[in-house]
Amino acid sequence: MSPAVVPALRIPVGVVVERRKADSTWIDFVWRGTGVLPDEPKMTPWTVLREQEGTTLFYAGSATVDLYRSETARYRDNVASGAPSIWIVLTPSGGARPYAVSAVTADPAEGEAFTEAGDNLVDAVPMPETLREAIECFVAEHHVDTEFVKRERRRADPEALARRYPEGGTK
Repeated sequence: MSPAVVPALRIPVGVVVERRKADSTWIDFVWRGTGVLPDEPKMTPWTVLREQEGTTLFYAGSATVDLYRSETARYRDNVASGAPSIWIVLTPSGGARPYAVSAVTADPAEGEAFTEAGDNLVDAVPMPETLREAIECFVAEHHVDTEFVKRERRRADPEALARRYPEGGTK
């Protein structure tokens, strides 16, 4: 069994979630991640930050943005995109609150992978400047360009799918 991959850097963040009154007969509210706060705020998860006109902002809890040396190309592309994002992943919970913060990532591919679980709410939100600077420093320190090597394909064997008869047998 191989050891677990440990992130090279863990950046703590606070997660902000919005609950908006739904215009629907099937659901009462629409939930979505709206932002991350640098560091972990000194407040209890699910503290109300603001209420106005059917919309409530909550501090949903803390998480860490884990950075891995092997994913620096994705972080670099995210930061260079012109609109760097952080993906917030909320998972339905059976507790007092409808969702739990399950992940926060700066890796676009990982953010997209979290959408495969049908119940997750995954939202890309703007990356705070302090987080962008930390990720840029991480990429500058750990990124290694690797050259793309195209594999040589083996030639097709036209007999690979041919019908085989036992020795001495005929059609």
